[in-house]
Amino acid sequence: MAGRAGPVDSWLAALPPDLRAPVDALRAIVRAAAPELVEEIKWNAPSFRDGADHRVTLGLERTGGVRMVLHRGVGAKRLDGWSFDDPDRLASWPAPDRGVIQVADAGAIAARRGQLVALVARWIAATRAAPGDQGRGSGPGIRAGD
Repeated sequence: MAGRAGPVDSWLAALPPDLRAPVDALRAIVRAAAPELVEEIKWNAPSFRDGADHRVTLGLERTGGVRMVLHRGVGAKRLDGWSFDDPDRLASWPAPDRGVIQVADAGAIAARRGQLVALVARWIAATRAAPGDQGRGSGPGIRAGD
Protein backbone atom coordinates (compact mmCIF):
# COMPACT_ATOMS: atom_id res chain seq x y z
CA MET A 1 0.00 0.00 0.00
CA ALA A 2 1.84 3.01 -1.25
CA GLY A 3 1.83 6.09 0.92
CA ARG A 4 1.00 4.27 4.17
CA ALA A 5 3.66 4.12 6.84
CA GLY A 6 4.23 0.78 8.54
CA PRO A 7 4.81 0.33 12.27
CA VAL A 8 8.59 0.70 12.01
CA ASP A 9 8.26 3.87 9.92
CA SER A 10 5.78 5.31 12.41
CA TRP A 11 8.08 4.51 15.34
CA LEU A 12 11.02 6.15 13.56
CA ALA A 13 9.00 9.23 12.61
CA ALA A 14 8.28 9.89 16.28
CA LEU A 15 11.99 10.01 17.19
CA PRO A 16 13.79 13.30 17.75
CA PRO A 17 16.47 13.92 15.07
CA ASP A 18 19.36 13.35 17.50
CA LEU A 19 18.14 9.79 18.09
CA ARG A 20 16.96 8.99 14.57
CA ALA A 21 20.50 9.05 13.09
CA PRO A 22 22.01 6.47 15.49
CA VAL A 23 18.93 4.24 15.28
CA ASP A 24 19.13 4.30 11.48
CA ALA A 25 22.87 3.54 11.67
CA LEU A 26 22.21 0.47 13.84
CA ARG A 27 19.40 -0.68 11.53
CA ALA A 28 21.81 -0.43 8.59
CA ILE A 29 24.35 -2.54 10.49
CA VAL A 30 21.82 -5.29 11.12
CA ARG A 31 20.74 -5.22 7.46
CA ALA A 32 24.36 -5.39 6.28
CA ALA A 33 25.07 -8.35 8.58
CA ALA A 34 21.87 -10.29 7.86
CA PRO A 35 19.69 -8.74 5.14
CA GLU A 36 17.23 -11.64 5.26
CA LEU A 37 16.03 -10.81 8.79
CA VAL A 38 12.54 -9.37 9.13
CA GLU A 39 12.24 -6.00 10.88
CA GLU A 40 9.15 -5.25 12.93
CA ILE A 41 8.17 -3.53 16.15
CA LYS A 42 8.49 -5.76 19.21
CA TRP A 43 8.91 -4.58 22.79
CA ASN A 44 8.05 -1.07 21.53
CA ALA A 45 11.20 -0.89 19.39
CA PRO A 46 12.59 -2.08 16.06
CA SER A 47 13.44 -5.76 16.33
CA PHE A 48 14.83 -8.19 13.78
CA ARG A 49 13.67 -11.77 13.64
CA ASP A 50 15.05 -14.86 12.01
CA GLY A 51 12.23 -17.29 11.45
CA ALA A 52 10.11 -17.24 14.60
CA ASP A 53 12.74 -15.83 16.96
CA HIS A 54 13.85 -12.26 17.42
CA ARG A 55 17.64 -11.97 17.47
CA VAL A 56 18.47 -8.24 17.55
CA THR A 57 16.39 -5.50 19.16
CA LEU A 58 17.15 -1.79 19.21
CA GLY A 59 16.17 0.61 21.94
CA LEU A 60 16.63 4.04 23.44
CA GLU A 61 18.73 4.54 26.54
CA ARG A 62 17.06 6.49 29.33
CA THR A 63 20.26 8.42 29.91
CA GLY A 64 20.70 9.21 26.20
CA GLY A 65 22.02 7.27 23.27
CA VAL A 66 20.77 4.00 21.82
CA ARG A 67 21.32 0.30 22.37
CA MET A 68 21.38 -2.90 20.38
CA VAL A 69 20.46 -6.07 22.24
CA LEU A 70 21.64 -9.43 20.91
CA HIS A 71 19.40 -12.21 22.19
CA ARG A 72 17.94 -15.59 21.34
CA GLY A 73 14.26 -14.74 21.31
CA VAL A 74 11.43 -14.45 23.78
CA GLY A 75 11.65 -17.69 25.75
CA ALA A 76 14.54 -19.09 27.73
CA LYS A 77 16.89 -21.27 25.71
CA ARG A 78 19.23 -24.02 26.79
CA LEU A 79 22.68 -22.74 27.68
CA ASP A 80 24.49 -26.10 27.70
CA GLY A 81 26.69 -26.15 24.62
CA TRP A 82 26.17 -22.42 24.06
CA SER A 83 29.19 -20.16 23.68
CA PHE A 84 29.72 -16.87 21.95
CA ASP A 85 32.87 -14.80 21.61
CA ASP A 86 32.99 -11.00 21.54
CA PRO A 87 36.72 -10.45 20.94
CA ASP A 88 36.37 -6.68 20.54
CA ARG A 89 34.32 -6.43 23.75
CA LEU A 90 31.67 -4.35 22.04
CA ALA A 91 28.87 -5.58 24.30
CA SER A 92 28.23 -6.08 27.97
CA TRP A 93 26.88 -9.57 28.66
CA PRO A 94 24.27 -9.71 31.44
CA ALA A 95 23.73 -13.37 30.44
CA PRO A 96 25.79 -15.72 28.22
CA ASP A 97 23.18 -15.39 25.48
CA ARG A 98 22.27 -11.72 25.86
CA GLY A 99 24.60 -8.92 24.81
CA VAL A 100 23.90 -5.20 25.10
CA ILE A 101 25.76 -2.65 23.00
CA GLN A 102 25.27 0.96 24.09
CA VAL A 103 26.31 3.86 21.89
CA ALA A 104 26.07 7.60 22.37
CA ASP A 105 25.59 8.73 18.77
CA ALA A 106 25.93 7.93 15.07
CA GLY A 107 29.63 8.90 15.13
CA ALA A 108 30.39 6.20 17.69
CA ILE A 109 28.58 3.69 15.52
CA ALA A 110 30.43 4.76 12.36
CA ALA A 111 33.77 4.37 14.13
CA ARG A 112 33.01 0.70 14.85
CA ARG A 113 30.82 -0.14 11.87
CA GLY A 114 32.92 -3.01 10.55
CA GLN A 115 33.27 -4.59 13.98
CA LEU A 116 29.55 -4.24 14.65
CA VAL A 117 28.55 -5.80 11.31
CA ALA A 118 30.91 -8.72 11.98
CA LEU A 119 29.56 -9.18 15.51
CA VAL A 120 25.93 -9.22 14.38
CA ALA A 121 26.74 -11.63 11.51
CA ARG A 122 28.49 -14.01 13.96
CA TRP A 123 25.58 -13.67 16.39
CA ILE A 124 23.02 -14.66 13.76
CA ALA A 125 25.15 -17.61 12.65
CA ALA A 126 25.61 -18.79 16.25
CA THR A 127 21.91 -18.55 17.07
CA ARG A 128 20.98 -20.46 13.92
CA ALA A 129 23.29 -23.30 14.92
CA ALA A 130 22.30 -23.41 18.61
CA PRO A 131 20.29 -26.38 19.86
CA GLY A 132 16.69 -25.49 20.66
CA ASP A 133 16.60 -22.23 18.71
CA GLN A 134 13.85 -21.73 16.13
CA GLY A 135 15.94 -19.87 13.54
CA ARG A 136 16.61 -20.94 9.99
CA GLY A 137 19.04 -23.71 10.93
CA SER A 138 19.78 -26.20 13.64
CA GLY A 139 22.72 -28.21 14.83
CA PRO A 140 25.42 -28.21 17.48
CA GLY A 141 26.32 -25.02 19.30
CA ILE A 142 29.16 -22.86 18.00
CA ARG A 143 32.12 -22.41 20.27
CA ALA A 144 33.71 -19.30 18.83
CA GLY A 145 37.20 -18.31 19.91
CA ASP A 146 38.09 -21.58 21.69
